[in-house]
Amino acid sequence: MNVADPALGPAGPAPTLGVRVPTPPEASAPPARRPAGDRLRALDGLRLLAALMVCLYHYAGKNGEVAASWHQSPGHLFPTLSRAATYGSLGVQFFFVISGFVICMSSWGRTLGDFFRSRVARLYPAYWVALLLVGAASLALPVVLAPLRPDEFLVNLTMLQQPMGVPRVLGVCWTLWVEMRFYVLFALCVIVKGVTYRRVVVFCVLWTLAGVLARVADTPLTDELVMRDHAPFFVGGLALYLIHRFGGDLLLWGIVGMSFLLGQRYAVTAMWHPGMTGDFHRDPRVVQAIVLVAFAAVAVVALGWVRRADWRWLTVAGALTYPFYLVHEHLGWFAIRVLYRGLGLDAHLTMALTVAGLLGLAWLVHRFVEKPFGPRLKRAMARQARRPGLT
Repeated sequence: MNVADPALGPAGPAPTLGVRVPTPPEASAPPARRPAGDRLRALDGLRLLAALMVCLYHYAGKNGEVAASWHQSPGHLFPTLSRAATYGSLGVQFFFVISGFVICMSSWGRTLGDFFRSRVARLYPAYWVALLLVGAASLALPVVLAPLRPDEFLVNLTMLQQPMGVPRVLGVCWTLWVEMRFYVLFALCVIVKGVTYRRVVVFCVLWTLAGVLARVADTPLTDELVMRDHAPFFVGGLALYLIHRFGGDLLLWGIVGMSFLLGQRYAVTAMWHPGMTGDFHRDPRVVQAIVLVAFAAVAVVALGWVRRADWRWLTVAGALTYPFYLVHEHLGWFAIRVLYRGLGLDAHLTMALTVAGLLGLAWLVHRFVEKPFGPRLKRAMARQARRPGLT
């Protein structure tokens, strides 16, 4: 990502929230130690790792639809692997920490319009193709995924199906709704005035406080707006980017520490017990350890300790992550039925071929959809924004 440094504006008084919030970076924040567009290939590798964690969970760490595809519980087929795979669902929280870091980095120096166009161009082309692929698979093998009515499928094109109460074509897209709400919050509270050290810090503190108060209020609307269970992971990622860019201090590390403490609580209460579909038991201590590793892994990148991990293949790995994440669940169950039950292949070979095949499909989506059409869509929106009467 190549992002220019932010324009400097006049310093204003820092609000007091029980902690000493630094004045704007143009006045007293530590000088930037790294440019905003610094490419971090190790972060790309972490993104793919998180996607593979979720993939392993969907193939071997739960029952329900995947058990129907294997024709038995994955716990019987993979007695050792499944005990680890059931923790793969925590890859989502790993994603959220990374997302906080990346969004702060990529929005630095951008206008609200630039940010909006970059998110639309980044998210929608691959998403629309994934909808078409999974929708076609549901018609070919309805036992894996029941086809949706045309009106329901069309609402899925908006990525707003969850708040609309419409069934999802892609099971994993609930996380996209979480991400979209984070983008909107960060855009309206920070990007609209320009991303600065002080504004990001204030946003982190206020969002953390709002999440705690939302838990007290315990109403669906506040939960939707504040995302009390997911906010700590995004906030931790935002603070870790500030540490990467400006260096660590007690305030920033305090925000990261608070985010971990709140995030691990959510992860334990949400995931340690068996789910409605008979998910395998999760040890709360292991859940805590994985959440700690997620924060620590991004912290290692933020501190620059893995800067030598500058291999080009990590960039490719990062590029595959989003399309792979979109298509792996339902198309994977489709492939398992065909390879394992249809062709009679070994279960472990079926798993390996399914993952490899969907990584290959992700590369095709990236190469022939994201790379050509994402920039075109972004340029088209930019031209539209420059039309007379729209500025």
